[in-house]
Amino acid sequence: MPRKVTRKLQRELKPDRKYQSVLVQRLINKSILDGKKSTAEKAVYDALEMAAKKLESEDPLKVFETALNNILPNFEVKSRRVGGANYQIPFPVSGHRQLHFAFSWLVQASRARHGMPYSKRLALEIVDAHNEAGAAFKKKEDTHKMAEANRAFAHFARG
Repeated sequence: MPRKVTRKLQRELKPDRKYQSVLVQRLINKSILDGKKSTAEKAVYDALEMAAKKLESEDPLKVFETALNNILPNFEVKSRRVGGANYQIPFPVSGHRQLHFAFSWLVQASRARHGMPYSKRLALEIVDAHNEAGAAFKKKEDTHKMAEANRAFAHFARG
């Protein structure tokens, strides 16, 4: 099995039932716990409706896409050993990987909140991401700051 995920290895996802969006389907798949897809689907749909209602928007899909675009990372840092020392080297992030990070951070931040059902936690995190706040957005900002701080080591990426 190759280390890099090639086009051939990527599966084509079918759009979700309600919004006909592949992005919503990916969020549903990331939200699955214990193989319960229908539960995750219900929670995600409820969260999108709550987020749209909270932001007083008609289109939950547009709210979600804006929130997602606000947490897509442009850079990441990878550790590389050069001459006996480890350096954090910034690398640009491309499309598929950007979405992977964004969905992971969104679900992770939602699960870290406590004291309410998952759908409400996810809705609050989507609202925060839409407003450029919240844990998922902070994770993106921290990643960018780390990449910026280690920009001096970018020349090691070509080595």
